[in-house]
Amino acid sequence: MEMTDFQRWLESVSTTFLTLNDRQRNQALDHIIFHSGAAQLRHLSNGLEALLKRDFLRLLPLELAFYLLRWLDPQTLLTCCLVCKQWNKVINSCTEVWQNVCRELGWRIDESIQDASHWKGVYLKAKLRMVQLKDQKAFETSSLIGHSARVYALYYNDGLLCTGSDDLSAKLWDVRTGQCIYGIQTHTCATVKFDEQKLVTGSFDNTIACWDWSTGAKIQQFRGHTGAVFSLDYNDEMDMLVSGSADFTVKVWALAAGVCLNTLTGHTEWVTKVILQKSEVESVVHSPGDYILLSADKYEIKIWPFGKEINCKCLKTLSVSENRSISLQPRLQFDGRHIVCSSDIGVYQWDFSSFEILRERETCSDVTHISIASDHLPAPSPCHYDITILFNYVARSPIFIALWKTIDRVWDILRLMCILQGGGI
Repeated sequence: MEMTDFQRWLESVSTTFLTLNDRQRNQALDHIIFHSGAAQLRHLSNGLEALLKRDFLRLLPLELAFYLLRWLDPQTLLTCCLVCKQWNKVINSCTEVWQNVCRELGWRIDESIQDASHWKGVYLKAKLRMVQLKDQKAFETSSLIGHSARVYALYYNDGLLCTGSDDLSAKLWDVRTGQCIYGIQTHTCATVKFDEQKLVTGSFDNTIACWDWSTGAKIQQFRGHTGAVFSLDYNDEMDMLVSGSADFTVKVWALAAGVCLNTLTGHTEWVTKVILQKSEVESVVHSPGDYILLSADKYEIKIWPFGKEINCKCLKTLSVSENRSISLQPRLQFDGRHIVCSSDIGVYQWDFSSFEILRERETCSDVTHISIASDHLPAPSPCHYDITILFNYVARSPIFIALWKTIDRVWDILRLMCILQGGGI
């Protein structure tokens, strides 16, 4: 057939084909395929592959490709990276996609870092840590042996751990070497805090005592609570100490003189945690640099202004359930910007400038310890330690304090480091 006649025939067939319905078109194609040879079928196969298997990610403009990628979950993104080199290149060049992935994990995003590979690495590192946590491979453990009765109190700071026991002693340990640096005869310790010169202990005998590390002598004693002292905090610059007790009160003391300056009331349960910390944000009731006192009981967290005026009034009361159906635990942390506390169902985070709950993170079991890592802290070194769990064994048996040596940060929820229940994680 001449080319001119062929073109005329082809136009006629195409025009007629367009007038058919779908069923008739399918029958027409089946008939043509039936009478086609190997060369025609090979040509049809190659043409169909190009039409039906189009690489949309390669063909789309980058802006549209990035928009589509935002809708994919992290695991699908990682799978797509394995399709081909072109897909891997496109996905790994989208900074916003990986920033969003990290943001969903709770990461605080530094917008000045626009390297997509950096944020992808952050996500992969966090996922690896979660897998290690699940498989109980995230920590190395060691034991400190020395107390002869139940260990109830501990406080960790800069590589040193202080433990208080029912054997009427407190010990200071170097967690890197496992050696006991100091040992002091004390009362039964419910809570401890120390610095280079002194140790302050709260006791089940309703008193607080301050001890000198070098001599073991009692420097000061604080009497006034009518219940066990479960928590304390102090500030040398202000010469003040605060304590929370089973008598439902918070007391403010002159640290050097041992005199009670004020008793804060309002709690209806045991006060199990107190924190004295500077605010780093501003709100209608406080300014950056103001000292803030936080006190927590089983259901509420109370916020007190702690400036020059000792007779302060409660600024705000935070809770997680109006009917007290959710119990808080004495795992309270405050870094000046955020308040974090665990409950019997998970972890809660408040913004300190607005007092609004930012996050609620449910956990499968009670959270044993939480801490907020400061933005100004350097990345943890291999010798960085976090103390998370303490095992209380039967009296008269050796007391093993489990020190979990972190390989790296566990995960970052706006720099919130959650260490889950151990003995296994």
